[in-house]
Amino acid sequence: MVRRIGDVEGRDAVAAFVRAEDAASVDRTTLAFAVRYTLQLLAERAPGGTVEVRVPPFGAVQCIEGPRHTRGTPPNVVETDAATWLGLATGSLAWVDARASGRVHASGQRADLDGVVPVIDAARLA
Repeated sequence: MVRRIGDVEGRDAVAAFVRAEDAASVDRTTLAFAVRYTLQLLAERAPGGTVEVRVPPFGAVQCIEGPRHTRGTPPNVVETDAATWLGLATGSLAWVDARASGRVHASGQRADLDGVVPVIDAARLA
C-alpha cells in the first residue's frame, strides 16, 4: 500500500518547485514528493482506471472514468518528465502546448488530460 502524501508536505514540495529557477535546481527528494503529490491529486480529482499517467522514475497513477485496464500495457498512456508534469499540474504549461511541443507522449483515444490539469493552483502556493 502506498502512503498518502499529506497536503502540507505535498504543497511545500510543489511550492519549492514553483519557486525554483528550473527543475535541475530542485533536489531529487523534493522533486519526487512534488510529482507524487500532484499525481495523487490527479487520481483524486479524476478517479478511474482508463488512463495511466507516468512520470518516470517518480510515479504513475491510473485515472479518468471509463473502461478499466487490468493487465499488460494500458491502451491509454500519458508519459512525460517531472518538469513537464509539474508544469501541467500547476498550470504553468497548457496541455495543448505540451502535446504540440512533444514534451508529452500520449497514446490511445482517451489519453487526454485537457480539462483535468492543472490539479493545484500554483499562485496560492507562493
